[in-house]
Amino acid sequence: MQTSNNNRDAILEGIRSSLPQNKVEHPQIPVFQRTDRPLQSEFEQHLQQAGGAAYQVSVAEAEAKLMALHPGAKVICSAVPEIVGTRRVEKVRDPHELADVDVGVVRAQFGVAENGAIWLTQEDLVVDALAVLSQHLIVLLDPKQIVPDMHEAYRRVRLNETAFGCFMMGPSATADVEATLVHGAQGARSLNIFFLPPAQTAVLRGSTKTSEA
Repeated sequence: MQTSNNNRDAILEGIRSSLPQNKVEHPQIPVFQRTDRPLQSEFEQHLQQAGGAAYQVSVAEAEAKLMALHPGAKVICSAVPEIVGTRRVEKVRDPHELADVDVGVVRAQFGVAENGAIWLTQEDLVVDALAVLSQHLIVLLDPKQIVPDMHEAYRRVRLNETAFGCFMMGPSATADVEATLVHGAQGARSLNIFFLPPAQTAVLRGSTKTSEA
């Protein structure tokens, strides 16, 4: 045992003696040059390649567009004021209550042009399971909140301010079996983005009234 301790001390002393004497600064991450291509169109292109789609809508058109995309939807669980839905996620107490959700509606904090991904946190989803138990997802996104690439995206991520956060790129997909692409195997079967700035929300006598920002 004494020999083991001596060996450990010798190794640790060797490490200490090899440490640089001068402080070494972390390397700076460069700012990469981007093309002048509009970020929204680039985001749409990569979102489509990932199996999703995007639409420009107003607050007044949002619910009608949702029903046009999912005419058979019976349970629409919403986490946003712009679309009321048939169930408010704030009233969900057990994630298992979301097992019958046809369409989940959330708002993403920002999107990434280079890959069509969106950033969602626990605060956006309210109940994390909404993102994976919903058969289909509608995600509201302010087109002004699209960043060029993942370098800029990580500058906006604040994991110290949330218990959960994830990048989502299109609907659930897998091609493990016979190299055949299947959507919806492990989560939402479709993901549609509604380009829609946040609405100004006022609560009057327990009801929610929204107007376009």
